[in-house]
Amino acid sequence: MAENDRPTDELAGNSNTAAENDSDGADNHVPGPSPNPATNLLILDLILRGVARVSRIAAERALLGRRYDPEFSKRAISNRSRLQTLAAYGATRVATRSVPGFALVATGLIARTLFDRSQSMRKARRKGDEALRERAYPEDQA
Repeated sequence: MAENDRPTDELAGNSNTAAENDSDGADNHVPGPSPNPATNLLILDLILRGVARVSRIAAERALLGRRYDPEFSKRAISNRSRLQTLAAYGATRVATRSVPGFALVATGLIARTLFDRSQSMRKARRKGDEALRERAYPEDQA
């Protein structure tokens, strides 16, 4: 029988023979610590999210740590407002869901960078320093 003559279930890997449905068969091995694939997916998801969070925080600290002391950097990162967090999350979701979404977010970031560069270097740095200072020490701004 030619490959195209096989039933669609068989082509998709949905062949239901008794040997394949046997739970003791070697063909049914699920890779991961649990025999349940949903549990393995959950474990992987948690690991990936944890690694992404730790690496993001490390990158933010490294970026700010080049210019500011470590305590200031830590406070500026941890005191991010809910609006800033939601905006970053939303932009990330839009950018990762489609090519047009990525193009939209990238265009916005390029526009913001060009706007910042159009200002004088001192003015741009001063505004950035003030924004970080407000975030790091919100109690001093009242």
